[in-house]
Amino acid sequence: MTAKPSSQSELGAFLKARRAELTPATVGLPEDGTVRRVPGLRRDEVARLATISVDYYTRIEQGRLRASATVLGSLVRALRLDEGQQAYLYELAGKTLTGRRHRPAQRVRPSIQRMLDRLDHSPAIVFGRYYDILAWNAAAAALYQDFSRLTAAERNYTRLLFLDPASRDLFVDWEEAARTSAATLRLETAGNPDDPRLAALVGELTVRSPEFRNWWNDRVVSNASYGQKRYRHPVVGPLTLDCDTWISPDDPDQTLMVMTAEPGGAAEEGLRILASWSADDETPLPDREESTSPSDRRGS
Repeated sequence: MTAKPSSQSELGAFLKARRAELTPATVGLPEDGTVRRVPGLRRDEVARLATISVDYYTRIEQGRLRASATVLGSLVRALRLDEGQQAYLYELAGKTLTGRRHRPAQRVRPSIQRMLDRLDHSPAIVFGRYYDILAWNAAAAALYQDFSRLTAAERNYTRLLFLDPASRDLFVDWEEAARTSAATLRLETAGNPDDPRLAALVGELTVRSPEFRNWWNDRVVSNASYGQKRYRHPVVGPLTLDCDTWISPDDPDQTLMVMTAEPGGAAEEGLRILASWSADDETPLPDREESTSPSDRRGS
């Protein structure tokens, strides 16, 4: 793995954010009595704890130097990083944590995709581990966004909820949806505590979303399988849909989610309008606010 330039700058921001959370007392350093212009540890204190020079650490934080695996390990200990933060640090640095295996990529059977495509007016998505979006139909793309425009790493339901402004605006009850998503993700950590994919996802969300960080630390878990969701869609307006989920019989890590509307109601008509928009190549859905690259969402 090789760290990208954008990852280097993100790594520096990550280190700066982590040292801002600590005080000399929490890491066993004596207070020197000076007034601190910024919260948390200073660069020289982090360098002292990591047993590296101040100049060396400064260049890492400024994105001018790539840290070795040995130095990363020292920074993990110096900054008291938890498992998710540690995985995210290594991911940004383009290093691989030893002793961990990546689980094989999940695949959706062709027959499942055919079933999704036949659900013309019902948005449907197949989720994999950790709410990764594995497959969807045209109605789901019309309701949420065109997932094919995203990279595989970006096609994660929880990630979109917390980091994508358009996804946040879509949900009337965004806080409830986001809390439930974080709680479901927390439940999955019990069975997969050492999965680097999960650790990296949690690490990124913890760093970039204050709401996720707070709710994750509450350690609430959930396995909700049905309920109602309310949307404010930019094309058809308010939609209240019933949400049901089923676990795949041949892969317990795959879940089918289908959204339906009460017959004869405004929501059903809204889904029909969305279906007609998505089916008409001459009248494509208007572009929604897009933020499909990590660099575009730095400030979210």
